[in-house]
Amino acid sequence: MPSFDIVSELDAHEVTNAVDQANKEVSTRFDFKGSNANFEQSDDGIQMKAESTFQLQQMLPILYAKMGKRGIDISALESGKITDTGKTATQTITLKQGIGSDAAKKIVKLIKDKKMKVQAAINGDKVRVTGKKRDDLQEVIQMLRAEDLEQPLQFNNFRD
Repeated sequence: MPSFDIVSELDAHEVTNAVDQANKEVSTRFDFKGSNANFEQSDDGIQMKAESTFQLQQMLPILYAKMGKRGIDISALESGKITDTGKTATQTITLKQGIGSDAAKKIVKLIKDKKMKVQAAINGDKVRVTGKKRDDLQEVIQMLRAEDLEQPLQFNNFRD
């Protein structure tokens, strides 16, 4: 039986490249001259540091533009609260990876509500969809792409 997996992953290498490009742009921009503004990448997200909240608000569109150019869906980024400590302001941007249990249940419910001839099963942080025909699976992919879900989805591990 044909099957595929629905996942939500980010290419870590592309994220690193986008952060490096954003750092390079911030260091060369005139309005950031002399400031200590930068982006720092960690395992779970990106830390933005600047001298004021205004500079952080200017840095966010730079990061979004660089992520978009590198092919990273911006809906996979979640901006945290800005913390201002007199001398520096910081903001953490969380990278959403993996399909959470609520989103997985929503995807399975969407598939079952459409009464398609496929079965969907939650498998950790991914959803496995199996069906008798490849065409049914392609219909599911088209339906999920048309839906407005909170995070980007990728379809991989397609097997016949």
